Amino acid sequence: MPLTLQLVWLFALALPIACIAWTVTHEEVFREPREYCVRQSESHPSPACRKFFFLFTCEFCFSHYVTAFFLVLTHYKLLFDDWRGYLIALFALVWIANQYMSVYAHLRLDIRKDRVEIKHVEKKVEEMEERKVA
Repeated sequence: MPLTLQLVWLFALALPIACIAWTVTHEEVFREPREYCVRQSESHPSPACRKFFFLFTCEFCFSHYVTAFFLVLTHYKLLFDDWRGYLIALFALVWIANQYMSVYAHLRLDIRKDRVEIKHVEKKVEEMEERKVA
């Protein structure tokens, strides 16, 4: 596969990896299982079990496993056609996916901040209108 096509695949394949890793580790739909995993990662007597449950609470950790799944699914290799291509692809995909998640987290924070500011301004406008009526 030509290098340009490999790079297109790199950036395209990192999108579903980031989406799955973020959804499982942050979104409301997985809140209950994630809270269970948090409790187990903090209090389980076995260190191996604590590590296992921790991977479902950390987007960086979980993205490695999601990436490995996608590599098996797609047989994507980067730069080399042997096992080295899989290894390089694994770390490159994880890095790109985590960059996507970082950008998404910043966007969500900005949107949340804007919503709070809008509510504050709306409240002030309502108060001013009430004063005019009174």
